[in-house]
Amino acid sequence: MRIRAAVEDDLTAIAEVGHRTWPPTYEPLAGKEYVADGLARWWSGELLRQALERTFVAEDATGEIVGMTSFGPVEDVLVVWKLYVVPEAQGSGAGTALLRKVIDTADEQHRAVRLAYIAGNDRAAKFYAHHGFSFLRLESHANGGPDSVWLERAVSGR
Repeated sequence: MRIRAAVEDDLTAIAEVGHRTWPPTYEPLAGKEYVADGLARWWSGELLRQALERTFVAEDATGEIVGMTSFGPVEDVLVVWKLYVVPEAQGSGAGTALLRKVIDTADEQHRAVRLAYIAGNDRAAKFYAHHGFSFLRLESHANGGPDSVWLERAVSGR
């Protein structure tokens, strides 16, 4: 598995990761309308382009992009906004490698790495717990969307 910084030529493949992961991940938890809205809102070319300088991709042995993560600083924490691996590559180590890369990106300005997953996503809960993340808060959405479970992990050595 190769993890590298995303480049402009990766935008279509990054969007494809979202379109391949969101339906099987979120339809059972939140429904088709939530998935359609999320794909339109969060996986558009312009939004992905704006986050490109803070995006890493995971490539398999053939060079296909099978996962991605985007992140950014908020005050003194580094927030993981997206971390997705296509269903066929889940369990391959791609998600762990992407998460490790973000954690390693944190510098002396970041006391922690923070992220969220949709309540009920037990697979995500186990994955993040395995990587040392602890419960921070539950966030309900006024628009009726599913709750978000926020987690945090201290940056090593600080």
